[in-house]
Amino acid sequence: MQKRLFLYLVFLFFFCVNSSFSIENKILLKIENQIITSLDVNNEFKYLIALNPNIKNSKREDILRLSKRSIIQEKIKKIEIEKNFNNPQIPQKILEQILQNVYSRIGLANLNDFKEYLIKNNIDFENVKNKLEVEALWNELILIKFSSKVKINEKNLREQINNNSKFLKSYLLSEISFEVSNLKNLDDKFIEISDVINNQGFDFAALKYSVSPSSSLGGKLDWINENSLNKSIKLAIDNLEINDFTKPITVPGGFLILQVNDIKNTKIEIDVEKELNKLKNYEKNNQLNQYSKIYFNKVKKDLEISEL
Repeated sequence: MQKRLFLYLVFLFFFCVNSSFSIENKILLKIENQIITSLDVNNEFKYLIALNPNIKNSKREDILRLSKRSIIQEKIKKIEIEKNFNNPQIPQKILEQILQNVYSRIGLANLNDFKEYLIKNNIDFENVKNKLEVEALWNELILIKFSSKVKINEKNLREQINNNSKFLKSYLLSEISFEVSNLKNLDDKFIEISDVINNQGFDFAALKYSVSPSSSLGGKLDWINENSLNKSIKLAIDNLEINDFTKPITVPGGFLILQVNDIKNTKIEIDVEKELNKLKNYEKNNQLNQYSKIYFNKVKKDLEISEL
């Protein structure tokens, strides 16, 4: 009797595992030579929550939709990377810096802590590395294709630095970069996004609506000093309190909503050349992000995407 019970339990265990496995591995989409399974979406679900803990209380089906969109974007980028690079790889030092940026944003001190955090959340570290490599290689591709088109007005940037006070205000920001097909729909779109921000948090809204690479991190940006902000953005956030967010700001290729997460004031002696380089890099990255969105939409349009 005990032997039968044991065999039955073993059979039941394997039956459940196999059933679960078959469900998890159901093919959902095919994009050229890449497939997306429900296991991929589930892994992306865990990944997005781990990197954006503030969204974990959102509805599961909402996060699953975001996960599906996120993995589709990754696969499209991977296809285009493979078309443009032979044996694409990111140098180890650069990858380590990217990893540091990621784990520091969720309050972890070092790589070992990050690996332990991933294990606790049932996430494979190598999979995370691969995802970050895809994003880094995509950025490299955009840099190669569009860096010659970036235009920087150094004279205006110098004036901006020289007009700044000796107290430098810095902002810890999050962003939602989005587009609308018709300007008449902008107000309705902002109301829709605002409702999600107010009810489910800015992190979730960024994952749902933002087309910026920062969306997978809930739209979080590093500290940005006011010298690095163009006039329209600076004006939009100048009187905001912590946790307030802006109305849509017009930027090349679409619109931007910014949330102020923190503010600090630092007394400084301005190093003009150092600040100028920061400004130039910030402006260059802004322009490249716009080219990235345009190029991604073009690539996506040219691909055959089949829902199975």
